[in-house]
Amino acid sequence: MTSRTDLQRIDLQHIDLQHIEIHGHRVGYRSAGSGPVIVLVHGMAGSSTTWRFVMPALAERFTVVAPDLVGHGASEKPRGDYSLGAFASGVRDLMLALGHERATLVGQSFGGGVAMQFAYQFPERCERLVLVSSGGLGGEVNMLLRLLALPGAELVLPLACTNWLHDGVVSVAGWLENIGVHAGPHLTETWNSYGSLGDAETRTAFLQTLRSVIDVAGQRVSAADRLYLAAEVPTLIIWGDKDRIIPVEQGRAAHEAIPGSRLEIFEGAGHFPHCEHPDRFCEALIDFMNTTHPPTTSPSQWRERMLARST
Repeated sequence: MTSRTDLQRIDLQHIDLQHIEIHGHRVGYRSAGSGPVIVLVHGMAGSSTTWRFVMPALAERFTVVAPDLVGHGASEKPRGDYSLGAFASGVRDLMLALGHERATLVGQSFGGGVAMQFAYQFPERCERLVLVSSGGLGGEVNMLLRLLALPGAELVLPLACTNWLHDGVVSVAGWLENIGVHAGPHLTETWNSYGSLGDAETRTAFLQTLRSVIDVAGQRVSAADRLYLAAEVPTLIIWGDKDRIIPVEQGRAAHEAIPGSRLEIFEGAGHFPHCEHPDRFCEALIDFMNTTHPPTTSPSQWRERMLARST
């Protein structure tokens, strides 16, 4: 198993960001490795760089694809549809453009909601499902995200997310690193997400994405009524027990609702277990890949399950 030191060393061998045009829009992604396909879907205001600590090790065994979702990272930020369904279709289109018919979907935070939507819309293309601190599994969510969903947030965000403020904090963080004071991966990822909002187009895409799934009462899109369908798909749930964005109780409830699912709780981890404990994350994912098989459920079997649930 690749050690933490090895992961840090391999990370220096940068997996280049590439671009492809799909439906007239420029989409960024990273890809490496060979073998069974794993698609890594980042969270809201994130990008493919969030997978930097785990992607090299996974690419030693699998074909790994990490997109920048439309409206995020190095992908275009068009005026358009930022719903879960649109993002799921975008992942499907990227897979097909790259020549991948099926894949294991790994989604973190909002990306977990995208992964579940993908499995629901395109069950024939989803081999496995891995939910990492996933959205779409309950109502509770961090209060700041609820407030940003309110009307008028677009007037406040430009003042709070200026480039000079972000760059200043990055400079201070670099100075602290030099004297031996290290910011944890959770803070780094949170700050990277915040920093991306310094761009006006990214802020607009972020707010449209946020409001498609969250309002002042919390998460307003839930897969709870369809989790029984996930019994047909091998499912792994990974969560940090110190998650302050989406509580770990939602992961435990999803595990109870999905027959045959696996649950990995990372002690001491927050909302980004793949960054905070990359060794353990890779170990859990590789074991899951090696000990499960893609479903062979036919359309008629999906129909039978849905009809049985409704009676």
